[in-house]
Amino acid sequence: MSKSSRRRQRPGTQPPANRAGGQPSGNRPSASTPGASATSSASTARPSTPSSNQGASTAPAAASAGAAGAAGAAASVAGTTAAASTRTASSPTRPSSSGGTRPRAGRRERQRVTYQRQSFLERHRAALIVGGALIGVALIATFVFVSAAQPAYACSSIWTPSPTASPSPGQTPNLGYAQPDMGHTHVGVGDKVTYTYCAPASGNHINKPGVAGPIPARVYGPNDSVIPQNWIHNLEHGGLVVLYKGDSAGATSDGQAAFKSWQSAFPPVQDCGPVVARFDQMSTPFQAMVWGRVLMMDTWDPNLVNQFWQQWGGRTNLEPLCPTPNSSGAPSGSVAPSGTPAPSASAAPSDSTTPSVVPSPSAAPS
Repeated sequence: MSKSSRRRQRPGTQPPANRAGGQPSGNRPSASTPGASATSSASTARPSTPSSNQGASTAPAAASAGAAGAAGAAASVAGTTAAASTRTASSPTRPSSSGGTRPRAGRRERQRVTYQRQSFLERHRAALIVGGALIGVALIATFVFVSAAQPAYACSSIWTPSPTASPSPGQTPNLGYAQPDMGHTHVGVGDKVTYTYCAPASGNHINKPGVAGPIPARVYGPNDSVIPQNWIHNLEHGGLVVLYKGDSAGATSDGQAAFKSWQSAFPPVQDCGPVVARFDQMSTPFQAMVWGRVLMMDTWDPNLVNQFWQQWGGRTNLEPLCPTPNSSGAPSGSVAPSGTPAPSASAAPSDSTTPSVVPSPSAAPS
């Protein structure tokens, strides 16, 4: 055996061990290469000397020690890797400092709900709308009720004329009382009119012929809606109007029958008269009137009314549109029924010994 071979196999020396990365040291070929295998086989096949036997017995021990060292290094590396894996698994994943949106490991992403506080009007909008609508309906209903309950006219005073002197012997009394004039302006339907005296024999009135003024000539019952603005227009045209209070005999069935019998024999003229209607704001139970003059009665007296019509019909009205006993060319049917006694002295009051001056009919017809 050469010196070099003995030097390589000198007892106490160990062959060089592989590094941790699995590569042999130096430029020697790996034990797994064919060259290394051939060399190892050649060395094994040579006859050994006593010293070579000692070296051969030492070589397996050195190889075992080298393998044990490599196994320990591998176990150390594996332990370090396992410890690092354990620390990684046990510690929570920290969020990235780069501001990414990746959720944390092991937690479920939750969506945050943002609640915006509403104002009082927004929270109670429906209730406020319903409440406002109810209040509006209530106000409208109240207005309609008050308007319907409020009368379309008003009276400043109930007219009670002062007594006058009796006529001289042999003179015909002037039936009724002259009432101060209260105008003759046209107003609309529903307009409220205030009359200075009631029952009014003149004043503002509605101009809707056959509907609201002048109104058809007939007997109107206690429950019929008739107001001064209606029948004052009849007076202006020359018609005759008879009024009765609601608590008088004229409001009974017998009184209504007596009115109808008298009115049908008059005879009536459309939109003129006579008109018979209920009116409560007056000083006596019955009153008959032409424009500006009133005959007051405590009981119904058709003969006295006929005398009043014969005396004053057509003499005071501003617009001579109706047939009257004192108008020129009046039809025969417009006078009082036949058999009516001529006017004579009576207890009816008189305001003068001669009729008052008749207003000029120069005003244009309305």
